[in-house]
Formats: sequence, C-alpha cells, structure tokens
Amino acid sequence: MGARDVNHPPSTPVSPTQCMALNRTGGQAVMSDREQSAKGAGAWLTRLARDTRGNTMAIVAMSLIPLAGMVGGGVDISRMYIVKTRLQHACDAGALAGRKQMGGGTWAYNGYEARTQAEKFFDANIQANPYGANTVTKAFTENAGKVTGTASAVLPMTIMRIFGRTTETLAVTCDAEMRLPNTDVMFVLDVTGSMASKAVSTDTQTKIEALHSAVKCFYETVARLDTTENCVGGAPSGGTGNTVQVRFGFVPYSVNVNVGKLLPLDFIADRWSYQSREPLYRKEQQTTWTDGTPTLVSGVQGTESTGNWSTQNTISGQANQTPAQDQTWCAGLVPENTEWAATGTEGSRQNVQTTTQGTTRVTTWYTNQAGARYEYRYQWTNTSSNPRRCQIQRRTVTSTLRRNYSQTDTGTTVEVDVFDRYRYAFLEKDVSALKDRASNTWNSSFVTNTGNNGAAATIGWDGCIEERPTVRQATYSPIPSGAKDLDIDLVPSTSDSTTQWGPMLRGLIYTRRGSQSNWDLAPVETPSNYGNSSSYSCPPEARLLQRWDTASTFETYVDNLLPTSNTYHDIGLLWGARFISPTGIFRAQNQFTPQGAEIERHLIFMTDGEACTENYNYTAYGVAWFDRRQTDEGSVPTDGCLTTGTITQQVNARTAALCTAVKNKNITLWVIWFGTSNSTIEDMLENCATSGRFFTARNSTDLQTTFRSIADQISQLRLTK
Repeated sequence: MGARDVNHPPSTPVSPTQCMALNRTGGQAVMSDREQSAKGAGAWLTRLARDTRGNTMAIVAMSLIPLAGMVGGGVDISRMYIVKTRLQHACDAGALAGRKQMGGGTWAYNGYEARTQAEKFFDANIQANPYGANTVTKAFTENAGKVTGTASAVLPMTIMRIFGRTTETLAVTCDAEMRLPNTDVMFVLDVTGSMASKAVSTDTQTKIEALHSAVKCFYETVARLDTTENCVGGAPSGGTGNTVQVRFGFVPYSVNVNVGKLLPLDFIADRWSYQSREPLYRKEQQTTWTDGTPTLVSGVQGTESTGNWSTQNTISGQANQTPAQDQTWCAGLVPENTEWAATGTEGSRQNVQTTTQGTTRVTTWYTNQAGARYEYRYQWTNTSSNPRRCQIQRRTVTSTLRRNYSQTDTGTTVEVDVFDRYRYAFLEKDVSALKDRASNTWNSSFVTNTGNNGAAATIGWDGCIEERPTVRQATYSPIPSGAKDLDIDLVPSTSDSTTQWGPMLRGLIYTRRGSQSNWDLAPVETPSNYGNSSSYSCPPEARLLQRWDTASTFETYVDNLLPTSNTYHDIGLLWGARFISPTGIFRAQNQFTPQGAEIERHLIFMTDGEACTENYNYTAYGVAWFDRRQTDEGSVPTDGCLTTGTITQQVNARTAALCTAVKNKNITLWVIWFGTSNSTIEDMLENCATSGRFFTARNSTDLQTTFRSIADQISQLRLTK
C-alpha cells in the first residue's frame, strides 16, 4: 500500500486502530519506529482481511494456540476442583469420625485412638492418587474439644504444562466439634430405701453410690467439665463455652419431693388443712393478785444457851489508893451486856398460812435467824495470895430469833380460758407465717398452739409439699380437668386456693386414738395427748434447671442424695415435668434461652424399684388412711408393691398418665430400670419412655454405661468448617 496524501481522504476508511498519532511536518505524516511497526502490522491485517486467497489455514493455525490454553486450563481446573473436593470430603469425614470417637473423653485416650480413627476415615474417603494427585498428606489435632484437620495433595498438570505450569498444590482445612444444642436435662432420681443396697452382690458400690458415679460421669460428658469421679474416656476440659446453654436440674423422690422453698411465695396457700388437733378451753373466774408489803409483826427470842466465862482483864489494886480499890470499885469496871445481834442469814418462810376473803388475801409466816450477845461480870479476890484482885469476865449467850410477818394482798377477779381438752380432726391451719414477705424468702418454722395443753409449739418445715386437689379414677389418660394435681402447667393464683400447694408439716399431724390399730376416722374430743404414728420422710431438696459451671458444686449436690422411705413414682415424675416444662410455672426461664433461642429438653427418669406404698405414710396427698384423697372415702385404702393395693394402683395409673403428658410436650423421656430382671415393671417403664429410650442396668457398671450412652446421644455431633 503506497503513501497517501494526507490532504485527501483514502478511498477506504481507516479504522481508529490504524490511526496513530500523526505529526504533521510539511503536510507529511511523521511517525516513530513503534508507530511505524504498528502501522505495518495494522496494514498487514488489513490486507489479510481484504485478501481472500488461501488465508483460512493460517487463521485456524493461529487460533489453536489460545484455544488450547482455554481447553487445557478448563481440563486442569476441573481436575483441581474434583481433587480438592475429594480432599475436603475426606478431611471432613476424618474430623467427624475422630471427634465422634473422642466422645466425652480426651484426644489422647487409649493411645490417641480418636486420631487413628480420623486418619482411617480420611484414607477410606480418598482413593490412592485421585485423578493423578500424589503426595497426599493429612494431619488431625484437637484443642478444647474441637478436632481440626489439614490435608494437601500435589496435582500434576496435563495440557497446562505447555504453558509452564507443571503442578498445583491443593490444601484444605476442616474441623468438627461435639457441639450441644441448647439443652435442658432434668434428672428424676429414685432415692428410696432400697437404693442403700447393692444391685448385685459382686458390686463394690451400693446402688446410691453407683448413681452418684453415673450422674457425675454423665455431667463430664455433657458439660465437658472434670469431676473427681474416675470415668471412662479420660478427663474432659474446656466446658461448653458461652455460645450454648446447657442446664441441669434434679428432682430426687421417695414418698414425696422437696420443692416448696424453690417456689414463689404465692404458689403456697396461706391456709391448709391437716389431720391435726386444736385446744378447747373452758371459762373460769381467775383472780389476779397484787402483792402487798411484808410487815414485821413481832420478834421472839428463843431459848438461850450460854458459854463459859472467860477472863478478859485482871487488875490488882492498893487499899490506900483513891478511889479505894475495893470490891465496889471492881464492880464499877464491868461493861454493859451487849444487845442481841444476828450471826447468820434470815431463814426461809415457815408455817405459811393464807386466808382469803373476797379480794383480800392475808398471808402470815415466821422466819428463824441465829443471834448472840455478850454478858459480863467481875470476880473480886482479897486473899494473901491474891490481895485486892479484880477480874472482868465475859461469856457468849446464843439463841434463835424468831420474826413473825404478815402480808396483805389485793386481788382483781377476771374470767379466763383454761385448757379443757383437745379436738382431733381434719382442721384448717394458718401457715402464712412461713412466708417472709419483707425479704421474699421462706421461713423454716412458725409457732402454733398445738403443744401440750394448748402450749405454743414450733412447727418446722423441710420444704416438702402437699398436692393440689385431685379426682378418684382408675385411669388418668387423658388427665381429667378436675385433677389439678396432675396438671403440669397450671399456674397457681392467690384468688383460687385450689390451684396452690400446701406445706407438708409433720409437726401438725396427730393421728386419732394413738396407734394405727386404734385409729378413728371420726373427729375426737378428749384430754388425752395423742401423738403422731404416721410415717414421714422428706428427700433432699430438688434443684431448678441451672448452669453448673463449677464441677465441685455439682458433685457436692449429687453426693448428698441419700436413700430413704418408699417409692412413689408419680410425684417425682410430676415435679420433674413441672420443672422442665416450657409452658408451665417456670415458662419465663424455660421457654427460650436469654437470647431467644430454642431449647432441646430431656427428662431422665431412673428407678430401682416398683411402686411401693403404705397407708400410714404421710405423702403429698396427706396420710392415706385418714385423707383418702386418691381412694374410696368409704373404705380403708390398701397398700403394697408393684400392683398390689389401691394406693399402689393409683401411683401406677398416675405415673402412666404423666409419662404420656411429658412426651406430648416434646420432651425426650429417658427411662432407666436399675435392678434385676422384672418383666412387669420393665414393661411399664418401657411404655413410659420415649420410643427407643428405655434402658436396663443390672449392676453398677451397667448403670454408668447407660448414663454415658444417653449423654453421648444428647451430645449431638455438629460439623463446623
């Protein structure tokens, strides 16, 4: 293409890319070397574009180079993506398997068994030299319960080699931790008398000791805090952190539950009725006397007793002295006899006599007091051997002094109540003094007039409660509306005492007519002082759901759970449900976490025995023989174990209804039977439990294994990246 006159436009338009910066010098375009080169390339491409003679092959050949780069890059990038995905999956699987193997134990337990498991799962999830990758490495570590993995592989390039990229190193990270959801765990634990024995003779622990160990190991697994217990899996550490809420609560039960002092003051009624007594009085005229002043009426000296004379002074005189020292002179030297003087304290009143006439009362008496005085005399001697000798002599005279007194008192007559007899019956009592309104706390006792002869008596309260009104039925599924005692969520109201509970007060209970063989259902009025021959037991105080961030506090509570009395399953399960329910009396604390998050709920119900009742037990429903709140009013309730007795049948029926009610609240109900095989009770308990959540433990080792298994299932595994 020849040079063109810049003053005339070319016949073919010039594209902007062909136009370089032009310097006009004398009408000619002057260009730099670079501009010249660019212009030449542009001109060549222009000619190529115009020339259709055989340039297709060249164009195709030139386009193969970038096309190969794009295709080769796509192939190798796809291989890199697939290999990295494989690495990530294998790393995730290894971390997950390692953390699951670690469970509630430690990373180093059993020769780093958890790490070995992680590596096995990694290897199983990545084939040898995947897509040509080599030098595959992996490493798994643990810190504060979190397993972290790293993995890498070197991948040789294929087509990209022609561009100088021979290999690519791919690396991934992964981690897995046993992260609990927000979790509430309520333990309903049998602490009845049979727990003091061993499950089997070969056990080294009693059942209650085995329970202590199992619950503490459960805590280690779920709370991730170490106790002094020697648990399988090694010592945990680190806790659950602040991002998750894990709470534990307890309801130990036997005949009753100790929950009263955990409740707000208004949940307990101010007045409650008991099988008790009250004093009855009669009216009498009684004079109150104002004492007068004792008056000394007379004094009388008793018989005198004299001592021997003793010489006090001897004087020898002369006849020619003045005054004459003769017998008269000697007599003048004798002192006066002394007056009577007391030598001891005045004695007590003797011969007290009282005469009353109207409102005047005269009392007379006398007292005795020892007294003494001195008598003096002289002895005159005028002999050749003792001329003109004057001796002054003294002796002691003793006697009893008697003083006669009189006192006149003035009386005021009033009518007063005097104890006459007791009335024994089902009586309403004011129990509001147990509430300290000023401090919003509970008092442990109050004073009533139920003591002997109407005297004041201090009535103590351990914290156990009496239940709300119920109905008498053979079955409670569904729970009838009248059975307020079985209503898990009914919140008490001060305007309706039937929604409140009463304090269980052993000191107010008096069983009519002494021993059980003489009990009388009818009220009795008598001066006889009957006692209380019912049986009473109150287990350790329950605990509301709470965080237990200090292992020693948790241990102390668990170790203080001690066995006592009979087995009433229904009352334990009932209050365990009330304490964990998200829609009941503790809704504000239980419905959500403080941050508004959802909570998973688990109730663990453990027992070593069938229901076992006595009609003389003082229970949450009163003394069964007298109160008959659950059984036929017209007949004496019968007792027994397993299925024997009307009271036992009521316990079983109510327990079954409560099991259903708990499960209907989306609470996982775990049930553990701790003892020898018993198909009847085991069938009952299995029906009680959430499906697949019933366990049997035949000995102490089984019990710890069972609790650990439940803990592992509650501690759900969460994969984090």
